[in-house]
This record gives sequence, structure tokens and C-alpha cells, in this order.
Amino acid sequence: MLSSIKPSSSSFSTAISGSVRRSIPTKLKFSPLLIIKNCHNQSFNANVVSHQKPLHISSASNFKREVKVEAYEADRSRPLDINIELPDEQSAQKLKIGIYFATWWALNVVFNIYNKKVLNAFPYPWLTSTLSLACGSLMMLVSWATRIADAPKTDLEFWKTLFPVAVAHTIGHVAATVSMSKVAVSFTHIIKSGEPAFSVLVSRFFMGETFPLPVYLSLLPIIGGCALAAITELNFNITGFMGAMISNLAFVFRNIFSKKGMKGKSVSGMNYYACLSMMSLVILTPFSIAVEGPQMWAAGWQNAVSQVGPNFVWWVVAQSVFYHLYNQVSYMSLDQISPLTFSIGNTMKRISVIVASIIIFHTPIQPVNALGAAIAIFGTFLYSQAKQ
Repeated sequence: MLSSIKPSSSSFSTAISGSVRRSIPTKLKFSPLLIIKNCHNQSFNANVVSHQKPLHISSASNFKREVKVEAYEADRSRPLDINIELPDEQSAQKLKIGIYFATWWALNVVFNIYNKKVLNAFPYPWLTSTLSLACGSLMMLVSWATRIADAPKTDLEFWKTLFPVAVAHTIGHVAATVSMSKVAVSFTHIIKSGEPAFSVLVSRFFMGETFPLPVYLSLLPIIGGCALAAITELNFNITGFMGAMISNLAFVFRNIFSKKGMKGKSVSGMNYYACLSMMSLVILTPFSIAVEGPQMWAAGWQNAVSQVGPNFVWWVVAQSVFYHLYNQVSYMSLDQISPLTFSIGNTMKRISVIVASIIIFHTPIQPVNALGAAIAIFGTFLYSQAKQ
């Protein structure tokens, strides 16, 4: 019991002074750590009072070892390994995506302009669609043969899974071209901005997929805006309207088949679209011959050249080349970004096409028609946010 121990003051001081003289090395007397020294003195007092035994420090090396361990543990807690190159890599990635988007929109605007010029002088959308696919396929074959681009490694299973995607892509491509041959480019793209509504409806009723309430609510401005734009369109044509609607439906199925069939495939976006173009060309060519035929093409070509002149040939080449390039860049962009970012970029692309076509072709548009287009495009943006 502590209460029963009553050492004299002389014995207490003698024990302390004697123990310190015998046990503590001389070098420790000059330690600047006053707090540690006071703690040691308190330990000495507790030990003497409770046990009447002096505190012995076996060696100064043990004391130093403890200090070293504490310093090492403190160093481990500091985040010294910092990758200073990370901000530069992120900035480079953002710049790369920005270049992809700007190139994608610019190429798409140029394609739509030349495509409409060709269709105004040469109203044969089936042949025009075929030439677009043929030009892209030829460009990629030359790139692979000259090793400008690495050829993809494919097998029979790859082409089997690609077939339904190519069928849907062919239908969507031809339907959009038929639409542009009958109505203004701006009207076609306003109707095509309603593609998210088809995506939700097809996924819900054919695939059994459900969506949260905000996604369904975002369809209201899309459908309402497209309807308002169609009703107030000055040059409304039922064939052009139906062509844009069929294109929306076909591209939705293309996206669904593509997601299912391309899981686990290692083909890049550029080569994937090249293979898609080649298979679509094989599918489309016999139908183009059956629907329009070489005789109609020859007569229409002579008429276009006589009206436009030699520039008509360059228009055809330009629309074919830019069609492949803008689609190729879009697939390359999809390799670098999320589907949500891609859908937002696609919405902004339509805005640029609509505005550019109205300016270049002097398309007459009423304020109510412009309001419908704005509502539909804004609904598409809300859909992309709600889907996320």
C-alpha cells in the first residue's frame, strides 16, 4: 500500500542521486528534450515510491533505437510518392477528346452540306448511300494494304455477330439519305433528335428493360418538340418524315445489336466501323440495283453533270469521303469517352448541323418551328442527364 510507505527525505534524495550517478550516461544529462526528461523524473519518482528501487536504463543504444523507430513510422505516414505527371496526362486526354469532338462535328457538317447538294442535283438516295459505303471501304482497304493502319484480327464468329449490326446500319443509312432527298437537312436532323425516345421504347417493350421516372419524363419534350417542328415545317414531306423515323428505329437496333455482339472483342473503333461499312456495302448493293438500277443512274448522272458541271463529280467524292471520316471519328471518340458524354456530343452535333444547313441553304423557318426544334434538342439533353 502506498499509504504505508514513509521513506525519509534523506533516503529519498540519496536514492535518486545515487541511481542517477550510477546508471544514466553522461551524454544524456545534456539532452534538450525537457519534456522527456521530466517524464523520466516522474517515472523515477513513481518507481522509488512504489517499489523503493531505482530506475535503470540498460544502455543508451536502446534509447536511440526507440527514437529511430518512431521517426521511421512518422516518415511512412507521409505521401511522398506523388505522380507529378498525372495533371499533364489528364490535360492531354481532355485535349485529345476535344479534338475528336471538334473534328467529328466539322466533318459531319461538311458531309451534310455536300450530301444535300448531291441529292438536289441527283435525287437517287440508294446509289448515293452505296457510294458512301464503297468509298469508305476502299479507303480502309488501302490503309490496311499500305500498313497505314493495322488490319483487324477477325474470325467467322466476329462476322456473324456483326451481321445484324450491319443490317440495321444499312437500313438506317439509306432511310436517312432518303429523308434528306425529300426535305431540308435541318428538318431531318430535328426528327432524328428523337432517337432517344425510340431507344427507351424499344428497350422497354422488346428487351424488357426498365428506366427511372426522370428518363420517361425527359421523353415528353423530345416527342412534343419533334411534333411541333413537324407540324410547322413549311416543306413537309411524308416520305422525308418517315425516312427520318425509320432511321431512328434502325439505329436504335444497331446500337442494341452492337452492345450484345461486340462484348469481349478487341477490335478498335476505327477498324470496327470499317468492317461494318464493308458488310453494309455487300448488303446494300443488290437492293440499290433492284430499286433504282443502272439505267436510271446513267440518265440522272448526265442530267446532273449538264446542270452543275464538273463540280458535281467532286461533290459526290466529297460527300462519300466525309461520310466515312465523320463516322470513323465518332467511333474513335466512343473508344475514349463514356456513352453519356458521347450522347451529349451527338446532341451538340445535331445543333451545329441544323444551324449550318439553315445558314448555307437559306432554309425558311418559322419561329414556332425553331421553338419545336429547341424543345426537342433540350429534351435530348435532359434524357442524357436522366439516363446517367
